[in-house]
Amino acid sequence: MDEEMLVSFPALFECLQQDQLNEFRDIFFDLHVYEQGQFYLSLDAEDRQKLYTYLSPQEMANMFDVIEEDQEDVDQLLKEMDPNYASDMLTFMFTDNAVDTLNQLDKKDVSMYLSIMEPESAKEIKNLLHYEDDTAGSIMTTEYVAVEAEQTVASALQYLKKVGREAEIIYYIFVTDEDGFLVGVISLRDLIVSDEEELIKDVMSERVVSVKVGDDQEDVARMIRDYDFLAMPVTDYRNRLLGIITVDDIIDVIDEEAASDYSGLAGVDVEEVADNPFQSAAKRLPWLVTLLVLSMSTATLIGHYEALVSKASILAVFISLITGTAGNAGTQSLAVAVRRLALQANDRSFFRLILAEILTGLITGLITGFTICVLVGVWKQNFMLGFVIGFAMMCAITVANLAGSLIPMVMDKLGFDPAVASGPFITTLSDLTSVLIYFNIAGIFMQYFIK
Repeated sequence: MDEEMLVSFPALFECLQQDQLNEFRDIFFDLHVYEQGQFYLSLDAEDRQKLYTYLSPQEMANMFDVIEEDQEDVDQLLKEMDPNYASDMLTFMFTDNAVDTLNQLDKKDVSMYLSIMEPESAKEIKNLLHYEDDTAGSIMTTEYVAVEAEQTVASALQYLKKVGREAEIIYYIFVTDEDGFLVGVISLRDLIVSDEEELIKDVMSERVVSVKVGDDQEDVARMIRDYDFLAMPVTDYRNRLLGIITVDDIIDVIDEEAASDYSGLAGVDVEEVADNPFQSAAKRLPWLVTLLVLSMSTATLIGHYEALVSKASILAVFISLITGTAGNAGTQSLAVAVRRLALQANDRSFFRLILAEILTGLITGLITGFTICVLVGVWKQNFMLGFVIGFAMMCAITVANLAGSLIPMVMDKLGFDPAVASGPFITTLSDLTSVLIYFNIAGIFMQYFIK
């Protein structure tokens, strides 16, 4: 929190407590809208009730446009407000943000707010609510500027002045034909510097990069990143312009997808930080219990080699070394594979990627195995034992590396989220395969290292 916010918040709170409306508004509207939102969230329910009398629904909407995406308890905030006040606020919000807010509510509450809204606003929001989650349609906004190709530059500028205040972004003006089909785009700069008598179709760019309403939001984010756009048009499958997606929504998507990937890799919902201990435990237990069952398989497998361990007890010393290193290699490979899929860096064929991962595993395994071979040989004065440990480690790392890459790639081919192949799962699977490899190799060479 910066110094200005630290100074302003106490002053705002004092004005709120002493019912100094004009002084409060003077200080409050000197803050950035994000800072206004942070002050609002710092208040308790009683003080927020007073704030609702100080701010109009439109002024509150400006704050909610900024804070709604990060608030898990937005339903509770809305329920604090008078239903008519909350409904008006949702009407003044940008449509895509209002939809995001309503998507966090119960259907009963959504119906209530929509029934109170003016029919035109409610219809616009309903249209966006129908799109599937995580698609371009679900994150687009209908507050954009579009002009017709047959208009003059002068009429387009006049129209822009009329509707620009309500648009979420005006740096790009999209061009449609008389039937609403997307045919071009013109930047605000080009519009301003063009001759006022020229037709839009003569100064626009006909090469428009757009996305379909059903495209996955992660693909849309990737396109906006690659093209370095501030906004991208969204069309139906006939190329009729439906809305636009702005870069601020894409930042939210990137953050959401990163959290989703990290949750998968960690095997836990990373968004749970605000939950109480019982809720946190309830979210973590399913994965832990599942992994516990898988770990029992590893314990059972070790028990199967009990006779081997009884003959060469020194083998037990290196079990965790083999399994831990292989698990780390598998997790590294998993992270790289998930990142590669996220970047769509799969120009090479599936089998060439697998071959590359096998070679990577062999190289890392060979170097790691040789290192541990020397260390164990010197430590135990038994280089045959060192060879067994090193050879087993090389094989275990190669298999773990392959599994860490292969599993998310297969899941992606089958249409599942590759991040679901979490780090803990890969680590547990590596433990199982490492134990199997380790004891089988040890069994083959046991006669050479037992003195």
